[in-house]
Amino acid sequence: MPTSLSYPALLDQPTSSSALHPQWFATAQAEAWQQFLATPAPRRNDETWRFSTISQLDFADFQRAGFHGDASAWIAQSTGVADAAATLVFVNDTLVHQSSQLPEGVICLPLADALITHPELVKEYFMRHATKLGSAKWAALHAAHLTNGVFLHVPAGVVLENPVQIFHWAHGDRTTMLPHTLIVAEKGSSVRVIETFQSTDDSSASLTIAVNDLVAQPEAQLDYVVVQALNEQSKVITINASEVEKQAKSTSFLLSTGAAWARSESISRLKGEEASSFMLAVSVPTGDQEYDQRTFQHHISAGAHSDLLYKNSLYGEARTIFSGLIFVDEGAHRTDAYQTCRNLLMTDTCEANSMPGLEINADDVKCSHGSTSAQISDEEIYYLRARGIDAPTARQLIARGFSIEVIERLGHEATEAYVLRFLDQKFASLR
Repeated sequence: MPTSLSYPALLDQPTSSSALHPQWFATAQAEAWQQFLATPAPRRNDETWRFSTISQLDFADFQRAGFHGDASAWIAQSTGVADAAATLVFVNDTLVHQSSQLPEGVICLPLADALITHPELVKEYFMRHATKLGSAKWAALHAAHLTNGVFLHVPAGVVLENPVQIFHWAHGDRTTMLPHTLIVAEKGSSVRVIETFQSTDDSSASLTIAVNDLVAQPEAQLDYVVVQALNEQSKVITINASEVEKQAKSTSFLLSTGAAWARSESISRLKGEEASSFMLAVSVPTGDQEYDQRTFQHHISAGAHSDLLYKNSLYGEARTIFSGLIFVDEGAHRTDAYQTCRNLLMTDTCEANSMPGLEINADDVKCSHGSTSAQISDEEIYYLRARGIDAPTARQLIARGFSIEVIERLGHEATEAYVLRFLDQKFASLR
């Protein structure tokens, strides 16, 4: 049975900012609420919502939620990579556990605390770019109700060998999580963050609107890995904004196996020469799950490189939507940009919609984009059957191998193993 909790309705009024938080944040929340009210809800004929199931945007019954109970069971289940540099566990945006082996100078705090101890540093990077891929209304709702998240600031030259891991647990029926993750990697630093979204039971319907700001300063390396494994009654919107400066490298990865409906929007802004951005995603929707993916590779400076690879394996009557744009500014010469979306259709009743795009306003560029949708060939099945593997297992092995190509690009064995754990759990549920 779903766990029923009673909290204020999400759409009725804004959340009051803590008296301990700076005035700029209280003002930002009030302005965000007005922006939410003033921004029209998406419509079926909006290009940024093309092919989407607009009825999924009915959030009227959801509540703002907190947590005050015993979280020991979920803390125990928050097992990620060994020897993590830091671990933070949240239930309904309430911090329930924190541990750290971070070196001196690295700031890793719940956002609620960072707003008190480092208000000006947070202000410098907090949501400084408008959301432009369709979810501006929901980004404003997120900001208006925001109470917590993670602030991670890595000083210049500091290299974190082990990942920082963040766990979010959705608890209760019709409850809402609105976490905000803000990561700043200063010049020459290196950091990897793994963020996981899960549910405390299989039947409670929750809503998550998660927003992040990722900043890789010159020569920094920032890897951001998200595992979305919420239960299949839930809805989730994730909005990812990355800034990549001169000679910096940013990798963002999203594994989607959970939620009834998931919308992901990811923007990478390449702001310096020789900046590199890698945008990666794997999804395995089943049943009637719908995954809506929108991306924007924005080449602002000359001589930058971006590479996007999204792979979807669709089962049942699942649907995916991919809409991506490579946008090259005037003067962003010598741009090197790639965009690929591949869909593996595991049934005759699934549906994959892909809309890759290019807009080039500079000379001497190398850009390509494309999308493919295909079923498993009889030859592939025959090859495995000839080696004693039954047909259902053969199909699953092919789908797993199809996904692994993306995961192996993470370049970190422990992180890859962690992601594969969730991927294999999803495939095991199909047997």
